[in-house]
Amino acid sequence: MHVCIVGTGYVGLVTGACFADFGVDVVCVDKDAEKIKRLIDGEIPIYEPGLKELVDKNLREGRLSFTTDIGGSIRSSLVVFIAVGTPPRGDGSTDLRYVEEVSRTIASNLNGYKVIVTKSTVPVGTGRLIEKIVREERKEEHLFDVASNPEFLREGSAVEDFMRPDRIVIGARNEQAVAILKDLYSPLYLRDTPFVVTDIETAEIIKYASNAFLATKISFINEIANLCERAGADVHTVAKAMGLDRRIGPKFLHPGPGYGGSCLPKDTMALADIAGKLDYRFRLMEAVIDVNREQRNLMVAKIRRSVGELDGTTIGLLGLTFKPNTDDIRESPAVDIAMSLIKENARIKAFDPAGMENASRVLPETVTYCKDAYDVAEGCDCLVIATEWNQFRKLDMDRIKGLLRRPVVVDLRNIYDPNRMREMGFDYASVGR
Repeated sequence: MHVCIVGTGYVGLVTGACFADFGVDVVCVDKDAEKIKRLIDGEIPIYEPGLKELVDKNLREGRLSFTTDIGGSIRSSLVVFIAVGTPPRGDGSTDLRYVEEVSRTIASNLNGYKVIVTKSTVPVGTGRLIEKIVREERKEEHLFDVASNPEFLREGSAVEDFMRPDRIVIGARNEQAVAILKDLYSPLYLRDTPFVVTDIETAEIIKYASNAFLATKISFINEIANLCERAGADVHTVAKAMGLDRRIGPKFLHPGPGYGGSCLPKDTMALADIAGKLDYRFRLMEAVIDVNREQRNLMVAKIRRSVGELDGTTIGLLGLTFKPNTDDIRESPAVDIAMSLIKENARIKAFDPAGMENASRVLPETVTYCKDAYDVAEGCDCLVIATEWNQFRKLDMDRIKGLLRRPVVVDLRNIYDPNRMREMGFDYASVGR
């Protein structure tokens, strides 16, 4: 089977490399010639554990290729995945211009039956839009099917998520399209991975509903953490007891500065927008978005209480990415917090194992980027743990204390034990404890 992946961003690149590892012939297409050249040379443009090894292996063995020739790639493939960006507009709605552009290109290169699959996260009704574009703009009456196959890849563990998924969702109107996609995913089918086969519209909503629910759990536990602080309770114990209830589960019940990244912020806003266009106000989703936005302000207030007047202080920031094991700073709470501190005339020193280059493109030039956590701590009035990278979990806190100008630590990820930190002489603050 020959597969074409249009778009070599996070989703497209991981999907293409993993399908190639299944033994499928995959061509990944992008109109960015420089990016394609880098990929051909084995240079991976994103930080994702295990991905370079997978790309190198399948390039070497001839199952994976990269090109800018979208027309030829479509014509030579049975299945065409649309994995282009679907960025949010200012009002929270989804910009589908790239999806529409690819759909027109597919239509003009339709030379036989093809399954056109949306891998990008798209609003409900996008499948019908693609069908309409291809039907109206195809040059010959070749048959085609449109399907929805949403991705559920977590940044930092995307390869593992693709190879060992919780489920595969296939939305299609035609049994032939379902059969072809099941065959494509047959290595997972043989591993007893659950398959959910449904219509296109349901598949499109499944992705939004899944991400929105995860965002809701995060905002909920952050609200509980804020309540615990005022009541003198411990949110960790509350979350543990909640998670032991099998109806709730323990995942995503970790308090902190809020969710970020490319998915949850965009998808929660898009779901609220979708509801509005269907003449329904999704009040819960609006509240989740508001809580997440306010949580960042509360973290800045927590730092301010620990330090006092921020003007003229030096704040050390450990972590800039929205989560560990990625270089993604999109909607990162750490970056937003840094910007707020800078607005109050604090000087920022920062270290992140993977995200400093990306952060330097959006943060002011006044930020000092350091070689490690100890370099950050030296001369600071406060050390803030903003992203829970593993290497921040077992720092030499005696050394940190000696480097800090004042022994103040604000742990926004609750990595350290409050009692132990206070015994060591730190003025220590965390979230919900």
